[in-house]
Amino acid sequence: MSAAKKFVAEDERKEGYTHVVLITTGSVASIKAPLIVAELLTYKNVKVEVVATEASLSFYDHQEISKSGVRVWRNADEWGPYGEYKIGNPILHIELRRWADIVLIAPCSANTLAKIANGICDNLVTSLLRALAPTTPTYVFPAMNTLMYEHPLTEQHLRVIRDVIGYTVVGPIGKTLACGDVGLGAMTEWRDIVQIVVDRFKLVRADNSTNETVAAT
Repeated sequence: MSAAKKFVAEDERKEGYTHVVLITTGSVASIKAPLIVAELLTYKNVKVEVVATEASLSFYDHQEISKSGVRVWRNADEWGPYGEYKIGNPILHIELRRWADIVLIAPCSANTLAKIANGICDNLVTSLLRALAPTTPTYVFPAMNTLMYEHPLTEQHLRVIRDVIGYTVVGPIGKTLACGDVGLGAMTEWRDIVQIVVDRFKLVRADNSTNETVAAT
């Protein structure tokens, strides 16, 4: 991790704040990430860090999120040039794990779901998830094509996610999907995702915020 992007949980955590890690993966529903971040920031004492798979960055402009002061972390931030890491340097996925009060995997693609269920940790997202303490509340919001969701392996992966790892699975919902198919597989509505955090931590809106975020397109 370069010095410019150094992240140490002890320095980054703020007393009295709720620290939210939003993970985005390779589903078109990642397009909702800027909306989730913007809405979370309308509440008092909330800090957000986004951790993105490379595939998810095809669906939203990470610079739009960065303009709000929220960082978007990706593989290159942990695995930089060969030989750059020195003993004693902070390890990004461990520091993010120490920082998080809650983790939202929104959306969780079929690929990332399969990786989590099988213990694979070959990128920043899955390394962070493998390192999480069991006490960290983690919510999974599946999002994929209907036939991918109905694939027998998906049911098996979700069972492991819920019953073995202990994550909370929310959704998916039925609607017209981005591919044009109609059926079950869409990510839970982004406002409902934010509401889970609001209810769990009893968040209060900032005095200068409005009750409406820009409508999703």
